[in-house]
Amino acid sequence: MKKKIELLAPGGDIDSIKAAIIAGADAVYCGLDKFNARNRATNIRFDNLYGILRLAHKNNCKVFLTLNILIVENEIPLFISVLNKLLNTSIDGVIVQDIGILYLLSKYFKSLKIHASTQLTTHNEGQIKFLNQFAVNRINLSRELNIDEIQHLTSVAHENKVLTEVFVHGSYCISFSGICYMSSVLSGKSGNRGRCSQNCREKYITTDAGKNYPLNLKDNSAYFDLRELWNVGVDSLKIEGRIKGFEYVYTVVKTWRKQLQSFYTHNIFLDDNSDLHKVFNRKFSNSFLKGTINKDMFIDNPMSNSTLHLFENNQYFSDDKRKQAMIKLYEEKEETRNFIKKIITKLDIGKIPLTINITGACGTFLKATVKTPDKSFLMQSELKLVDKGTQLLNQKILLKKLQALNDTEFYIKELNSEQLGTKLYIPFSELGALKRKILFILHDYKKAVPSIALPVIKRASTEKIKPKLSVLISSSKDVLLCEDISVDFYFQLPNSLKNNLNKFIDIFTKNKKLIPWFPSILIGKDYTTAVDLLHALQTKFIVTNNTGIAYEAYKMGIDWIAGPYMNITNSYSLLSLKENFNCSGSFISNELKYSQIKAIKKPKDFNLYYSIYHPIVMMTSRQCLFHQVTECEKHIIDNSCIQQCEKTSSITNLKKDTFVIEKSKGNYHNIYNAVNSLNTNIVKDLADCFTSFLIDLRNIKTKTKIELNKVNIIKLFQNHINRNLDSTRQLNQVIYPSINNQYTEGI
Repeated sequence: MKKKIELLAPGGDIDSIKAAIIAGADAVYCGLDKFNARNRATNIRFDNLYGILRLAHKNNCKVFLTLNILIVENEIPLFISVLNKLLNTSIDGVIVQDIGILYLLSKYFKSLKIHASTQLTTHNEGQIKFLNQFAVNRINLSRELNIDEIQHLTSVAHENKVLTEVFVHGSYCISFSGICYMSSVLSGKSGNRGRCSQNCREKYITTDAGKNYPLNLKDNSAYFDLRELWNVGVDSLKIEGRIKGFEYVYTVVKTWRKQLQSFYTHNIFLDDNSDLHKVFNRKFSNSFLKGTINKDMFIDNPMSNSTLHLFENNQYFSDDKRKQAMIKLYEEKEETRNFIKKIITKLDIGKIPLTINITGACGTFLKATVKTPDKSFLMQSELKLVDKGTQLLNQKILLKKLQALNDTEFYIKELNSEQLGTKLYIPFSELGALKRKILFILHDYKKAVPSIALPVIKRASTEKIKPKLSVLISSSKDVLLCEDISVDFYFQLPNSLKNNLNKFIDIFTKNKKLIPWFPSILIGKDYTTAVDLLHALQTKFIVTNNTGIAYEAYKMGIDWIAGPYMNITNSYSLLSLKENFNCSGSFISNELKYSQIKAIKKPKDFNLYYSIYHPIVMMTSRQCLFHQVTECEKHIIDNSCIQQCEKTSSITNLKKDTFVIEKSKGNYHNIYNAVNSLNTNIVKDLADCFTSFLIDLRNIKTKTKIELNKVNIIKLFQNHINRNLDSTRQLNQVIYPSINNQYTEGI
């Protein structure tokens, strides 16, 4: 038998972590009260972490800390201080989304194992190689992948000495993780900051298909697919649920542990998943994993399906039987809850008490006898005590100089200095050395890395950047614009290229001014075809929103810039792209507000870009979004859907927020905000920061109207970035309605 697969459980609070451990988890992932992508979970304080680690490791369970959000510039010093503190723990790994933090960890915190979060949307082999440049130990693959795609990426990962992790149970997101901006746009609560408002789960005005929850997917469960996951070599099975209670965590982990144990012991798979239906669920689907994406993956109810399943499974149709069944289910849940609570209450995660006895007299060494519940040892100073000095040695001074012991998994319960002589002196450096000796004995103490600061970007007072205009198009008809207008034209490539390689080679060959713009999602053959396109074009310059293409461009020596959907939010991300991948420039995230953008320092000889006008993509989905809206005639997505389907529709929630659903040929389904983003303010606010401002003139129909043709609108924007106030006023008149709330609210 191959090696066993890790069972990875969620830990949204201390009780859930304990529940996961006693239920048989091999590892738990949990977050601190800062810097993690589940802000709505209770999470844990750093003080709790030591006891959690001690309890988990005692039970052969690893602990991974989620630091998986985008980091803005002013948070970097605090974030580094957290990393420094983690060096002095036995944490088994940190889960990260931000490219800048990947850079910091791989360069300065090499003892910490790095896991790539699902928020990095890893779905092709180039992205694995990209992450491998940061010494990533493990990658959580995108949830939308099928078993064949998982097998291929796991093989590539293992060739690069990287482990793979796959979500096997819990909530599905309708969007590819990491590129959903719905909550950010609507409420300033970015999902990339752990503040997702779950607008996709909200009730909407009834669609033509008769649905009120058109974006609501069933839960993921691969409970009956364990053999396939084992066969393809997956290293870890991840259960979702950090905002769910301890009884949910216990039940799901326990059920999965039984399945694994049956497989390990008897090579038999259990066919009863009834316990999974007793806790929160929205019914189950494994269609992404099976590669059969269909309309049955949706459920028109975001609430738990546990009681409804009970009724349907037992054919309880009368009110009396349903009432009796509900009472029995609630009694069973309460019994389980009390059982778990009784066990976890006894599990201690408190700090380990220290009793320290200090002795010494003039002319002798200062001695400290340290006692824990398990051991006792004696340490002494290097220098002897004297009767002259600047600061008298006493109980207060000793407590102050040894208080750092309280910042570990230990705490000073008692400090006894009664046997210390009077009127004694010793250099404070000796007390610091004594403290460090004690820490070395108590545990494997690592010296904290000092805070790191980016080099100051020195710019001469006379230096001025004169920004240019760039235009994004995606229609072959718009290519004609290149002939008459002197701006940079980017051409948006579709998500699926595999059947159209020659078409796009022809477009770029005939139009040398066009610059390829690669999308965020490129899966399987679509990714390899995109790489083939790079080789065929031998282009000198590209824009990419996909890190896999970024890696290939770097290896091929192609000049490239990071697109806006790489969501770059801090200086370290810029530095990492330049140093690790020879990137020449990057768009700054449109999720940031003015002050957050202004704080970013760009590396030397590096260009910054920003999109000032664009339709706002809220999310991108591999699922068909028309199933629940207009009743797509196809039950299942087939090979022709992504290539041929071309539809638009809209949905409106009960708050009257309207969203445009668009499916164009060769692309996945996108949801756009009803109104486009127009940010004319940034040109006067931060023009000297940017090499180029982008306008997106793709033919995406929203409620925003433009009362000029594309030639004239481009000229108007050109005048605007040249600080022509009349043009600025005119832009705000001829493009309407528009919004700019992300620039004012930030993340």
